[in-house]
Amino acid sequence: MAASLVIEASVSTSFADNLKGFILASVSSFFIGASFIIKKLGLQRAGTSGPRASSGGYGYLKEPFWWVGMVTMIVGELANFVAYVFAPAVLVTPLGALSIIVSAVLAHFFLKEKLRKMGIVGCVLCIVGSTLIVLHAPSELSLSSVEEIWELATQPAFLLYTASAIAVVLVLILYCEPRFGQTNILVYIGVCSIIGSLTVMSIKAVGIAIKLTLEGSSQAGSFQTWVFVMVAITCIITQLNYLNKALDTFNTTVVSPIYYALFTSLTIFASAIMFKDWSGQSASSIVSVLCGFITVLSGTLVLHSTRDRDPTSVADIYASLSPQVSWFVHENGEIWKQNADDELRPDFNAIIKQDHFK
Repeated sequence: MAASLVIEASVSTSFADNLKGFILASVSSFFIGASFIIKKLGLQRAGTSGPRASSGGYGYLKEPFWWVGMVTMIVGELANFVAYVFAPAVLVTPLGALSIIVSAVLAHFFLKEKLRKMGIVGCVLCIVGSTLIVLHAPSELSLSSVEEIWELATQPAFLLYTASAIAVVLVLILYCEPRFGQTNILVYIGVCSIIGSLTVMSIKAVGIAIKLTLEGSSQAGSFQTWVFVMVAITCIITQLNYLNKALDTFNTTVVSPIYYALFTSLTIFASAIMFKDWSGQSASSIVSVLCGFITVLSGTLVLHSTRDRDPTSVADIYASLSPQVSWFVHENGEIWKQNADDELRPDFNAIIKQDHFK
């Protein structure tokens, strides 16, 4: 009887913690989704008066809109940070899909990026999938010290994941970015997502350390705590830098769902390795969570497929249709080909004969 009461109390506590994590993650998604739009407005305004962020410019730092967006994102990330303290990454991370819905709706009104009927269907799929994940999310692993988290972070499987992640990021930054960064969205988003999965792991470790400290077991004296803090700060700065580049280069309705899909998949994978989220879970619960994630992913893909393409300027449209005129120029016994866009020397005396249109 006593054992039954302990189990029921444990289940009740786990559900209460998951509910807190769900509420905090939902609030976080609203602020983060809004921050995408506000920062995009700031980046657009900065791009009209100087080098764009995608070209290495930092003029957006002088834009109030960008800073409002940054503050909004920080509030959202703080809520997300606290959510990871109460609930597992398998629950919190997929709820980021709600930020896609927020950004898609706000982009429709403020950035004139149309949200069509199938886009609304995508939003509904995201909500249904998120509900499935919340109902079947695993309970949080109980940890009593930051040393235990360090042991999880230094296990061979997670070290292999970390080394692989860093290697791929270096290839993307050093080789792919200079060649394909402006044309292939996966370069910037890939860096954001891979680094983001490590960000979540380090932030979760820091959050647990803070929670244990507030409960009376100080973790400030452990060097592992400060290692996690430094890793978190480094990852966050890198992640934000490449997210800015992605937002400045590509359509918001493209960036949000692709970033969500890659970031969430890698975070769930990293969390499963480090924190063993699936340990002790029934097959039906695991399948339900995976189905919920697939449903959310399907919703993001629907939103992606219904996006408006970036508008093409009228000049760009007619540039490819306009005929180009060239001449053969005869001057002082010499002949050369003169294009319409080339400047003529002011001191020559010649007869110009139109040659052809091409």
